[in-house]
Amino acid sequence: MLELSDVHRYLRWKKRFPTVWCPGCGIGSIMGAIIRAVMDLNISKDDVALVSGIGCSSRMPVYVDFNTLHTTHGRAIPFATGIKLVRPDMKVIVVSGDGDALAIGGNHFIHAARRNIGITMILINNSIYGMTGGQVAPTTPLGAFAHTMPYGNIDPDFNPVELAMAAGATFVARSTVYSIVQTTNYIKKALQHQGFSLVEIISQCPVLFGRLNKMPDPKQLLKWQKDNSIPLAKAKNMSPEELEGKIITGIFREEDKMEYTQRYAELVKRVQSELED
Repeated sequence: MLELSDVHRYLRWKKRFPTVWCPGCGIGSIMGAIIRAVMDLNISKDDVALVSGIGCSSRMPVYVDFNTLHTTHGRAIPFATGIKLVRPDMKVIVVSGDGDALAIGGNHFIHAARRNIGITMILINNSIYGMTGGQVAPTTPLGAFAHTMPYGNIDPDFNPVELAMAAGATFVARSTVYSIVQTTNYIKKALQHQGFSLVEIISQCPVLFGRLNKMPDPKQLLKWQKDNSIPLAKAKNMSPEELEGKIITGIFREEDKMEYTQRYAELVKRVQSELED
C-alpha cells in the first residue's frame, strides 16, 4: 500500500489532481506553504477552514483536505467572518487573488482589517487577472502591460500592505514565492496571531503577466522576485527613488489588540446578564 507523506495527508490527492494551474504558476508553491505551516503548528485539518472567492488562487479549496468553502467573487471574507463568529476556535484562512481581494472584494478587506477579526488572509499577488484572460488588476504595476492595457498601465497600483495597516490590521507581512521558506514562516506567525492577519505573497504568472511583459519563463519571474526584493530593515535606510519598483519584504506590523469574536462574546455575555437582571 502506498504510504503518504505528511503533506499528502492534507490533500484530496486521490481524485482532484492534476491541478488547473498553469505550468510555472506560483500558486501550488503557496498551497504547499500553507499546508506546511498548518502541519508544523500541529493543527488538526478538522480545525482549519479555508475559504476562497473566484480566481486562479481561489481554486485552492478543491485540493486541500480542510473544511473548505469556494464562494462568490470578492465575497470570501464575509463567508469567513460568519465561520469565525460561529466557530471562533477554528483557524479560518482566506485565500484570495489581488483582483478578488482588492477590486470587487476591497470593501470587505478594509472592514475585516478594521474589525480585527481573527482571519488569516493569504493575498496572492500576481499583478494581473489570470483566470479571466489577463485584464489589468489593482496591483498591476504602473507601465506594465495587460490585455486591457496594451499600451501600458496608467493606473497607480494598490499597496496591499499599506492599505491593510491603514485599515487597522494587526499582523501584516509580505513575502515572495521565491522566498518560500520565509513565506511559510510568515503564514505560521499569522495563524498564531489573535486578530486579522495579512500575508501578501508576490507570485508569478508566466502565461499572462510574464508573456505580456517579456518574462514568459517562470525562472525569469522568480529571478526578478529575487533581484528586486528588499528586506524591510534595509528598505528603511533607502530613498523612495532607490525603492522604486522594488518588493519590500518582512513583517510590517505585529500588534496585540482584542480580537473581534472575543469582543463579540463579551457583548453577548453582558447583554444576557442585563436581560437576566
